[in-house]
Amino acid sequence: MPALLPGAATLGESRQATLGVLGGGQLGRMFVHAAQALGYRCIVLDPDAVSPAGAVAEKHIKADYLDSFGLAQLARDCDAITTEFENVPALALETLAGMRIVAPAAAAVAVCQDRAIEKAHFESAGVPCAPHAVITNEIELAAVDPALLPGILKTSRMGYDGKGQVRVATAAELAQAWEGLKRVPCVLEQLLPLKAELSVLVARGADGQIVNFPVQQNLHRGGILAVTEVPAPDVPVEVDRLAVAAARQVAQALNYVGVLCIEFFWLDDGRLVVNEMAPRPHNSGHWTMNGADVSQFELQVRALAGLPLPEPRQHSASVMLNLLGDLWFNEDGGPTPPAWDRVLALPGTHLHLYGKADARHGRKMGHLNITAETPETAHAVAVQAASILGLPTDF
Repeated sequence: MPALLPGAATLGESRQATLGVLGGGQLGRMFVHAAQALGYRCIVLDPDAVSPAGAVAEKHIKADYLDSFGLAQLARDCDAITTEFENVPALALETLAGMRIVAPAAAAVAVCQDRAIEKAHFESAGVPCAPHAVITNEIELAAVDPALLPGILKTSRMGYDGKGQVRVATAAELAQAWEGLKRVPCVLEQLLPLKAELSVLVARGADGQIVNFPVQQNLHRGGILAVTEVPAPDVPVEVDRLAVAAARQVAQALNYVGVLCIEFFWLDDGRLVVNEMAPRPHNSGHWTMNGADVSQFELQVRALAGLPLPEPRQHSASVMLNLLGDLWFNEDGGPTPPAWDRVLALPGTHLHLYGKADARHGRKMGHLNITAETPETAHAVAVQAASILGLPTDF
């Protein structure tokens, strides 16, 4: 039976080790599949009775993340517990950590939950981030340096996939945007001229061992990741080296355990600045399920369970296309299933759907991985697949 982190309960031959997941979304679903492949049972805690992860786990506890009975049940039945999204209440992780191994730790997740704290962590770790200002009151609003404009005003908490973000060009627009965001704590980031958006996935064990995947080049549309290409087609060796070093530095400074994604802005002037981080597997790492010899989800399982972390090897050039619910509707708004038969007839295509019953505009329904011997071939097939699906082909 696979070993668990030091301090876990001694396991007899009568049962399998059990891993718990807070959150029932698609990331939890793919974690569960990876854990089951390594011989673990899984229990998911999520308030949604029909969650994607709950549907494939051995057990689904339908409860709120702060429900004391649900958390006690999860702790009782699991040997180690993780989370599949960063906005799970840190208090839930702290509660569980008093009873079981929890990774990532509540303190690390709490840093990722607040943009202002996150920026401070980047700076303390010696990793450059975009010029910014924290706005929590009218005095701080009035004191904003005009050099930060134009910029992007982002809520400090609960922002993802472009939500809670407003572009502002003037002090008047900034004040109006903050008012529109209900005067919640925000971070104003200077709008920087981008050459590309990059990300790096690292996995770190409790023993300090750390590994990483290659640098990933990402394209966002409407604030949502649309395309990831690996190897990153436009990135020179020095920028690649800096991104990997910075990602590892951030993880070490957090004393992080698990899979961590660091997103970067690569600027027109050649500089690299960190944008944000996610304490979990990431949409931009989905290519690893088909393009590498170990996926980001297997590394998450290994880090949680105290297993060795092999240095990932990319065996195929890869492109990932994000599949949103918009694809399930025709131009008139009527429901129309995508032409999967035509897409899957293309060489090197791998379809991953998340088991969500209802397609909605902007909802992540799945992803398509394209693998090939060369980046040029993978890109060409990805463009063909995008054309068939009615997705933009300008990547």
